[in-house]
Amino acid sequence: MVGLPNRLSFMIPEDGCMTYQARTLFQKVWDAHVAHEAPGEPSLLYIDLHLVHEVTSPQAFDSLRLAGRGVRRPDLTLATIDHGVPTANRNLGIRDPLSKKQIDALIANCAEFGITLYGLDDPRQGIVHIIGPEQGITQPGTPPPTGLLGRWPSGSAPPMSNTSWPPKPFPRLNPRRWP
Repeated sequence: MVGLPNRLSFMIPEDGCMTYQARTLFQKVWDAHVAHEAPGEPSLLYIDLHLVHEVTSPQAFDSLRLAGRGVRRPDLTLATIDHGVPTANRNLGIRDPLSKKQIDALIANCAEFGITLYGLDDPRQGIVHIIGPEQGITQPGTPPPTGLLGRWPSGSAPPMSNTSWPPKPFPRLNPRRWP
């Protein structure tokens, strides 16, 4: 089978007659975003947009610092404060010390790496999985990964972090087994 990005995949049997093989939307989006493939290794995908929030991003920024690298495409990276935001009485500030530390780290990291941040006082700030489609940032056919593998409420592909082809089901974690 020969894969042609954004086109049909086809098979040419020995008799020379061309037949077409149907592909799912996921296969088409995947094929259009493969940057590198090697046997026995996970595929390397080009990502159209990276959405960042305060919970899982500190580790990524620390890794970049340790490697002496920056964010390759800060213009295609967008951050929002999401999980540690109080839903009421924001004027009282963030009372949870861990949430405050995560939010302060995201603010500092975005400033250091030149990433647009929808901060606490920004009217565009919101849940990372909602702001993309709500504001027209994510579009159908684009794989926007985030640090979470939650639901993606738009016509775009679901977050593709930790994904391989052919797709494998994500492991279900049983919260009762967590330490």
